[in-house]
Amino acid sequence: MTNEEYIKAIDMRTSRRTYKARALDKSILEVLKNMVDAVNEASGLEFQLVEDGTPAFKIFSGRFSYIAVCGEDSEAARIKSGYWGESIVLQCVYHGLGTCWVSGTYDENKVYKAIDLPKKHRLYAVIVVGYVKDKLSAKEKLMYNATHKNNKPYQKMFEVCDKKLPPYYEYAMKLVEKAPSATNRRPVHFRYEDDIIKGYVDEPYSDKSLDFGIAQLHFQLGAAAKGIKGEWDNNGRFCTENAKVIKFPEAENDEKVNIQEDNENE
Repeated sequence: MTNEEYIKAIDMRTSRRTYKARALDKSILEVLKNMVDAVNEASGLEFQLVEDGTPAFKIFSGRFSYIAVCGEDSEAARIKSGYWGESIVLQCVYHGLGTCWVSGTYDENKVYKAIDLPKKHRLYAVIVVGYVKDKLSAKEKLMYNATHKNNKPYQKMFEVCDKKLPPYYEYAMKLVEKAPSATNRRPVHFRYEDDIIKGYVDEPYSDKSLDFGIAQLHFQLGAAAKGIKGEWDNNGRFCTENAKVIKFPEAENDEKVNIQEDNENE
């Protein structure tokens, strides 16, 4: 996927909790597995795909799979999990699948039984993936309205801003506004000082760290769209010098077509 396609997926994405009764086709499961493998190889994380995700959830309807978001028990791994997990979410959304980040409303014991978690690794969250209808269900509309009543504009995410943001960072922060977070709380704080953007959360080693990783990806995509290539360092600073080119896991062209065609046949 191109940077532009990822940004289009950001605009398309909304959390889905009502899925169709049809399980994901084997061809799509294979694409998801390839995505998970690519993320694990690139990041050192331990994401795992569970094909039948329904036993672990009661508040979701229909049939779906999920990706167990796992990694070492460290702050850096939590942030990376949000970053790389969101890259998978956006790829799925772009190709017509429904997704939802879930960090608490599932049966943790059933998830642990379904995965093979290495020692000293933690389960941080799961990403639900399945077929959905184009329109939100009544339950989804209620949930959306409840969690989006008090959307926080990006200006309120800044604790320090010593001068007006340049247009490219304004655009990047508008994509951060669209980043999913638990109950839409948007817990990431930002500082802009001496032309440097820095982000952090007030409760590290928590699911807020996942939210930070998700926000990092959205910001990075927005900045890149305006010609500013950068990456986040371990201190939460967005560094534009000597930045590496962003590389996301990508399915083969024929597999992309399969995802679109399978979903269109629903």
